[in-house]
Amino acid sequence: MTVTPQHDPLHILREYRGLSPWNLRDLTTLVGAALEASAVTPINAAARAQPSERTVRFYVTRGLVAPPEGRGTAATYSYRHFLQLLWIKLRQMEGATLAAITKEMQDLTGDVLERRAAAALGASLPTPDRLTLRATGEAPRGRSGRALAAWLAQDVPPDGAAPSDWRRVPVAPGVEVHFAATHPLLRGGADLAAVADAVRTALSKLGTQLPS
Repeated sequence: MTVTPQHDPLHILREYRGLSPWNLRDLTTLVGAALEASAVTPINAAARAQPSERTVRFYVTRGLVAPPEGRGTAATYSYRHFLQLLWIKLRQMEGATLAAITKEMQDLTGDVLERRAAAALGASLPTPDRLTLRATGEAPRGRSGRALAAWLAQDVPPDGAAPSDWRRVPVAPGVEVHFAATHPLLRGGADLAAVADAVRTALSKLGTQLPS
């Protein structure tokens, strides 16, 4: 069976690159959601857990994950970090030890790591906007926050859609976002006020002057 481009796991995985950079909280949330949505069945119960911020810091000290840009709360993580963390968790799900993963990652280039991660995740990996993200009480920041605003802006009611099937979130005078009642943000119980704040921040960073 031929995999169409829109369902090619490598093509889909690369869509996540446009959301970087992330802070540590958003990175672990995104990796955990991608793993949860994949068809990978872990043989190790410990590998089921979403990677924690503490775990990622430990991986950095062990050389499994590259150091982030910046320090402390200003530290940011790129698509490369996303792939590294994703691959570590995938290999743990297969039963590999950290020692074995450390050794094999020394010889993996970014392209090879990306292709192996895509192959392991399979065609069930959803595009970023299809992920069910667990609500954390805060909206994603940085470029991922701007991407979130773009997703919401695309969810406009089509002609003939029932108004009850959509939620409207006021952002500013003359600006609001619409999304379907089945959207992951609603299903995940996201704070809509935080969503509106993320959209306002995104518009501000893009140089759009909101009316006061």
